[in-house]
Amino acid sequence: MLRRTHHRFFRKKLLHRITTQRRNFSEDVKESPKVVFSGIQPTGIPHLGNYLGAIKQWVDLQKEENEIYFSIVDLHALTIPHEEKICEKVLSMVATLLACGIDPKRSIVFKQSEIKEHVMLSWLLSCIVQQNTLKNMIQWKEKSKSTRNAANLGLFTYPVLQCADILLYKATHVPVGNDQTQHLELCQDIARKFNNRFGTFFPEPVTLIDENCTKILSLRDPFSKMSKSQGHELSRINLDDSDDQIWNKIKKAVTDNTSAVTYDPIRRPGVANLIQIHSSMTDLTVNEICSRSEEEGLDTGQYKMAVAEAVIDHIRPIRAEYEKLVGDREHLETVLSEGTTKAKETAQKNWNELRSMVGLT
Repeated sequence: MLRRTHHRFFRKKLLHRITTQRRNFSEDVKESPKVVFSGIQPTGIPHLGNYLGAIKQWVDLQKEENEIYFSIVDLHALTIPHEEKICEKVLSMVATLLACGIDPKRSIVFKQSEIKEHVMLSWLLSCIVQQNTLKNMIQWKEKSKSTRNAANLGLFTYPVLQCADILLYKATHVPVGNDQTQHLELCQDIARKFNNRFGTFFPEPVTLIDENCTKILSLRDPFSKMSKSQGHELSRINLDDSDDQIWNKIKKAVTDNTSAVTYDPIRRPGVANLIQIHSSMTDLTVNEICSRSEEEGLDTGQYKMAVAEAVIDHIRPIRAEYEKLVGDREHLETVLSEGTTKAKETAQKNWNELRSMVGLT
């Protein structure tokens, strides 16, 4: 009975809230369409943090008249060992993107490794960027330290390939999380150096960040972001989790000994993380959630029930669509093939111009 009461109280029509920055971006788009690029590795089913931090924003970008490229960056995935064939994970990722709302009629969804120009441009750009610049990349420092300097060369140079992915399509805007801003700064720097040396060709891509989208944290360790690298299955909510799995994971989410539902990311990161997830799943603000929880006299245990229902309501249609799509291999391959063909046309055209500019032809 309690579960149903909270469900009626908190249930809202699920809406994608557009942040102030996104509204400003929309106004700019009306003046001049943008070329948007983003990539995602085929590393299995995305979790809630991936969805709220990236994919949901991608879906929103389709509402405007943009030229959009979404790449399944399977070459980047080679930097870590894989037991399953990457090509199978690529199709699974395509199914996930479509289930979340990516429309192949409005966006170009393609496979990175099918377009050789990505690697060729990466080599060209690697002849521009200095080794010390890559050594100072934050993620490289962290990865090399965690592996005791045994990290492979691909992990060292992949920011250059990432720059090539973006610049090959002359992207003007790139939606990224806060942990990727340094890589976008590298991309801007490389574009500037190329233009100064060979003549203006690349735009310096602008970083699109959803400032109101707080980083989603681990359900088991609210001091770390939600990640697949954390071995504990209860630490994250995957987009293909069943209702019962979601319910169980949120029920066991780490909070604290205070019963009130208050938003304090510093002192109460576990509870704040649940509130942020709840807010992202509905049209409720953080303040509305806290006020209504106080009015209803909910403690954190009872509040978890409301969070679980909001997440279940949001993910259930995505999961159902994914399960339908993943079984239609022919459709997924068609979407990928058509998108790759479109991307290849632009890539070849731009690469031919670049070859001429640097003196290869």
